[in-house]
Amino acid sequence: MADPWTIFWVVGTFSVYLIIAIRSRATSTRDFYVAGHDVHPVINGMATAADWMSAASFLSMAGLIAFMGYGGSVYLMGWTGGYVLLALLLAPYLREFGKFTVPDFVGDRYYSKIARVIAVVCALFVSFTYIAGQMKGVGVAFSGFLGVPFNIGILIGMAIVFVYAVWGGMKGITYTQVAQYVVLIFAYTVPAIFISLMITSNPVPQLGFIGNMAGTDMAMLEKLNTVVTDLGFTEYTSTTKAKIDVFCITAALMFGTAGLPHVIIRFFTVKSAQAARVSAGWALVFIALLYTTAPAVAAFARINFVETVNEATYITDGEDYQQRAQQIIDAGGKPVPDWYKTWEKTGLLDYDDKNGDGIMQYRGPNAPDGVANEVTPNRDIFVLANPQIARLPAWVIGLVVAGGLAAALSTAAGLLMVISSAVSHDLLKRTFKPDMTEKQEMLAARLAAAAAVIAAGLLGIFATSLPFVAQVVAFAFGLAAASLFPIIFLGIFWKRMNKEGAISSMLTGLITTFSYIYYFKFINTDPSGWWFGVSPEGIGFVFMWVALIVGIAVALMTKAPPQHIQDLVDDIRVPGQRKLHGPDDLALKPIN
Repeated sequence: MADPWTIFWVVGTFSVYLIIAIRSRATSTRDFYVAGHDVHPVINGMATAADWMSAASFLSMAGLIAFMGYGGSVYLMGWTGGYVLLALLLAPYLREFGKFTVPDFVGDRYYSKIARVIAVVCALFVSFTYIAGQMKGVGVAFSGFLGVPFNIGILIGMAIVFVYAVWGGMKGITYTQVAQYVVLIFAYTVPAIFISLMITSNPVPQLGFIGNMAGTDMAMLEKLNTVVTDLGFTEYTSTTKAKIDVFCITAALMFGTAGLPHVIIRFFTVKSAQAARVSAGWALVFIALLYTTAPAVAAFARINFVETVNEATYITDGEDYQQRAQQIIDAGGKPVPDWYKTWEKTGLLDYDDKNGDGIMQYRGPNAPDGVANEVTPNRDIFVLANPQIARLPAWVIGLVVAGGLAAALSTAAGLLMVISSAVSHDLLKRTFKPDMTEKQEMLAARLAAAAAVIAAGLLGIFATSLPFVAQVVAFAFGLAAASLFPIIFLGIFWKRMNKEGAISSMLTGLITTFSYIYYFKFINTDPSGWWFGVSPEGIGFVFMWVALIVGIAVALMTKAPPQHIQDLVDDIRVPGQRKLHGPDDLALKPIN
């Protein structure tokens, strides 16, 4: 049975989300796709932060950093650096263009239905890859705290997202995401403050992380380095990752951020290009509150995990836990912590007693005592389990569960909007059925969103066999960097770029990146075969350059775009100066 505080927070926050969605329901396609183009920049910045800080940021990033140490910083640097690119290079100009979606921009900028359809395919590939990680995060949270099976947890999450995504559209999602941001940021920082006080006596996690252990002169990171190296792990403040791979993963995440459809679409909801730039700045501020806390959460989680699990006596499920634990303590031993037994039931923690002594040995590959590792944790659980490991109050534990669900569902809703609008607006209204009425388009959008929810749930169930949430999400960033970023960037800054170049670039980036990821994650998992030593998480950056070169080469070998398209490109780079240049440009008139 779930803890009453967990039920209180989850039910309470879900109720708020549903009330907001119903009160903010979309009544037109403008409301459904872009929230009426009138969202305040600060509100949009907060909604963008929630849309952005997915299950990967909330649940998985700190877990990866906890076990990768310095090597995990690629996620911090890449995901935050991408917002600088987005704010400076893309967001204001895309808003000036005045469209609903990324494929909408591609189709009109490159004056081609084929380019629009390929952009839809790229957006769907990116979105469904990304959403698989979110639904896995929902399943992890529900299975760990509500006592329901992983798949049932995903079904519950699907039902909630269905209501506020299908009913409210972008308008409902925007204001729901504001509430979700408030929930997730409190849920992340409150336990971090508690644990920082316990470990370092400093209430500011960012300072505790670089400070001393409570009551000692030893730096916290020095203590952590000593603990993990004594057990045979790599020093926490170093990494075994090759420099080229660190660089490529960071760059793929940065350029992928600038090409993610569900992030870009958020900047279509504000009134002007200037508002889009301001909104991006606020989003970075709101994101930084969590991202600067994540390294501290990761370090605290690693040190607490080692100290509570290593050399603990295991208690089998057939024994009375409390009675057996007391016997172990009386004998001078350390019982396996109760939080471990709780999470073990989810299948996300594994103990293999290789030497048959009943003592849990947690060791790294270079263990000096030669003892084999017997404990295998799933890294996605550590933000959720951290309050339990530190024995924080039940209300804090419940709040963290609500925060994790808020992070996963807010991003899932944004991705569903990309999928819905790509199908209803770009494939139907703008390509195959241009005579659709607004009422028919709204119905198609809601049906597409409903179908996407079902597909997302199935992906989440399948995702149990995929890598950690943050790594699954990293694949989506690589796909976005290689397929969408080049043609958006060139579409804004190079008026000679034409439809042939755009089509070639998108196909090159999508096919090469997807093939590399699929091959090295599902066929040949040996890292020694990686090209140039670049992992699947970072290969999107390499193929981004290939796609750029292919696109430019093809564009130079084929006919230049019509003059009114070239004039349009000049205009969108000067916010507020957009003009019409001919009868074919009427379809490009911005929605203001």
